[in-house]
Amino acid sequence: MIIEDKKTAALAKGDAPAKRRASKEFRREQLINATIDMLAEKGFSATTLADVADSANLSRGIVNFHFESKENLLLQTLEYIAEKYSENWRLELEKVERKSVATKLYVLIESDLNQNVCTPRLISAWFGFYSEAQTRAAFRDLCWARDTDYLGTMRRLCEALKKDGDYSFDPSKTADAIYAMQEGLWLRLMLGSKTLNRASALEIALSTLGTLFPDHFNSNGKPRN
Repeated sequence: MIIEDKKTAALAKGDAPAKRRASKEFRREQLINATIDMLAEKGFSATTLADVADSANLSRGIVNFHFESKENLLLQTLEYIAEKYSENWRLELEKVERKSVATKLYVLIESDLNQNVCTPRLISAWFGFYSEAQTRAAFRDLCWARDTDYLGTMRRLCEALKKDGDYSFDPSKTADAIYAMQEGLWLRLMLGSKTLNRASALEIALSTLGTLFPDHFNSNGKPRN
């Protein structure tokens, strides 16, 4: 027997308020995805509320109803993709909760370059927000929060590997270096490198693990047994 949650049950019974809430959330996500598309296609400053409405095949009044201003739309779009990014790597780590530290670091690196978050449109949107973060405190805070959570987890895993393998490196600096490499790979992907795609970027990132932690990873970055 399928047990429905309250929201699903309410919708099935024709609960009008529940339907309105679901419709509102659907429209909001639809407009946010249209915003991401426009940021990738036209760039940050050139994207308008009218562009977003047209891309979503909705009236321009709907955009104003849900977000009121371009600034608010962009802020909620950044919140959305930041949440999706964090949710992605956290869920992947949960799957290997009982596995080795090396496996956890492998999964953390892979999650940054998997198809859930590493797509041309999302990468372009991220760098658009990063370029604006210097002058917009709200953008900067969200970008740093996303970086801090991910990087903090990586530092803890590098610290655990250092202790286990008796490596001589500084775990915090090593984690920073890995993260800087990942950002560089994303930048090259955004710029449309002819020699790099998502799969080859992942190969580069994982092979680095084999160089840094030879006792825990083989040369292609796979965790040793």
